[in-house]
Amino acid sequence: MEWQQIEYFQVVARLQHMTQAAEALSISQPALSRSIARLEEELGVSLFERQGRNIILNQYGKLFLKHVNRILKEIEETKREIQALLDPEYGEVSLGFLHTLGVNMVPDILRTFQCNHPHTKIKLYQNNNISLLRQLQVGEIDLCLVHHAFDFPHIQWEKLWTEELFIMVPASHPLAKRKSITLDEIQSEPLISYKPGFELRKIADKLCRKANFTPNITFEGEEVTTLAGLVAAGLGVALLPDQEEIDSSKVAKLHVSWPSCERQIGLSWYEDRYLSPAATRFKDFVFSHYKVAE
Repeated sequence: MEWQQIEYFQVVARLQHMTQAAEALSISQPALSRSIARLEEELGVSLFERQGRNIILNQYGKLFLKHVNRILKEIEETKREIQALLDPEYGEVSLGFLHTLGVNMVPDILRTFQCNHPHTKIKLYQNNNISLLRQLQVGEIDLCLVHHAFDFPHIQWEKLWTEELFIMVPASHPLAKRKSITLDEIQSEPLISYKPGFELRKIADKLCRKANFTPNITFEGEEVTTLAGLVAAGLGVALLPDQEEIDSSKVAKLHVSWPSCERQIGLSWYEDRYLSPAATRFKDFVFSHYKVAE
């Protein structure tokens, strides 16, 4: 069954006259008749009853027309939706981001962007670094804010800013009154860390190796607030990015003077994959407003 046959059938059913339908479609009457005959042959039933020069739908034709009208209406609506998505002001952007960016950074980006582009829809996906890059790889998201994408071919990553990581200790801890420490000063402390596979866990492990010690990891988690809560309860210390929701009355934040403790946050996209005008505009906006000059 060809798409053209369906459109021809709808016009014939509406006009109920083969000659008039052929004129409306700008084709010859024999060509239109052959198209309708092939359609009826494929369906295995006649769709029209002939009454003199006019033709009317039979019960099969009425049933087929009901579905044809719905299908063509869906196609037209789909075309309009696609055109809307291609409009940078009314399109849609799917953005992935790390859990730790969801409290402050991502809301700030979205608030600033939508002040100028209020009609653009943003679909949000929170996940860990590896999962976000996999979502990007298979096309589930347009863009993502992640640590890096070095292990994923065809995924582009460009740095936006550097974020400091702090040693968090209970407010009652002997180190709590210090402004800064070296990382090896916590080597005998129970360490609360991210689960294996999370990028912050990889960073912490690498920094501990650089400081020449193997950490004594006692608890593992997935959220900054959860880990900070364990620190506040006196269950250990943690290497974490600063977050507004961390209770400063229960947790002390210490700068690490050596080695340099930080992570780089950047924007990733899949190379050579089509980005809608809305996604392209959002990408350009992020780089123009949030990329920190070196």
